[in-house]
Amino acid sequence: MTVPDISSAANPRIKALVRLRNRRERDAAGRFLIEGYRELARAIDGGVSIETLFTCPELYLGDNDVGLAARVVATGAELVAVAEEPFRKASYRDRPEGLLAVAVQFPTGIDRLDLTGTPLLLVAEGIEKPGNLGTMLRTAEAAGATGVIVADATTDPFNPNVVRASLGTLFTVPLAIAASAEALGALRAAGIRVVATTPAGEAAHFATDLTGPTALVVGSEQYGLSTAWLEGADQRIVIPMPGSVDSLNAAMAAGIVLFEAVRQRAIASSADDTG
Repeated sequence: MTVPDISSAANPRIKALVRLRNRRERDAAGRFLIEGYRELARAIDGGVSIETLFTCPELYLGDNDVGLAARVVATGAELVAVAEEPFRKASYRDRPEGLLAVAVQFPTGIDRLDLTGTPLLLVAEGIEKPGNLGTMLRTAEAAGATGVIVADATTDPFNPNVVRASLGTLFTVPLAIAASAEALGALRAAGIRVVATTPAGEAAHFATDLTGPTALVVGSEQYGLSTAWLEGADQRIVIPMPGSVDSLNAAMAAGIVLFEAVRQRAIASSADDTG
């Protein structure tokens, strides 16, 4: 049996991993945590720089974990074997999978997005809950979105719970973080139509043309969209809700409008092919 490199929960490296759950620590170190098989695999596929991989084979859930660890090490990452007790302390999950990495934060400037052609972008303004932001990233990836802009961020996209809720799509869908004024200016300069989602919208989301270059803007559940986006939008749309509530979970609203755009674009593409 292999003797682990770390066998005590009091080990300084375990304490350092726990500290990375805090945004101030992440920002100061320029590092963040990636935990879990799917998340780590997508990080490697997305070219994220992994600095150290902490493993606990006793907690592996499948037969592919050893191979994934080898892939990570092949990129130049340090491999550290950890006993179960200290690994559970470092883990931020109820059911750890035995894979926990420290990665280098990657650039998130708006210039990393491709705004040419007919992009479909999701703009998420002021989203407070990590789970919502992670789900929005996952949904944007599923919809084949060109990118996601986190405007006036209140939740750190490098939060471990964003990584977890996104299932690692944080690393595969292009992400930018920007102030609303900067994001709106970049979209305008690129000729992208800004469509704001709001209960006060003038047209239903399904009655609005979303086939051209489009940025769909969704705000927080508590405050909705700011005046900057509502006044700066080319169109304001509403998701009709015949029921008694007047708002939806922000991530659900994003999914509805994104996949309406997907539906419209698929129909338009099919018409072009047959025409």
